[in-house]
Amino acid sequence: MSDRDNHIQLRSNLSERELEIIERVATGLTNQEIALELMISKRTVDNHVSNIFTKTGAKNRVALLNWAMDNGKICRDGFNCCHLPSAEG
Repeated sequence: MSDRDNHIQLRSNLSERELEIIERVATGLTNQEIALELMISKRTVDNHVSNIFTKTGAKNRVALLNWAMDNGKICRDGFNCCHLPSAEG
């Protein structure tokens, strides 16, 4: 399997909620702040973040943001940005 295929498979394995969590992590929100914003428990956010780390291979939030930039989820300069497809297609 090529690197590109691996990236596509990772993206398809992320749920819509996990993609929402990544977006909020990228803005610098804590798990508690994400929980308040999404009206879910902090423990649920903790579980989502843990699952995201497992699925992306990230060991921490910095590594997750690097993964998200490398995969077009977030960008540094506002140019040439793309978004990950939703989990539904």
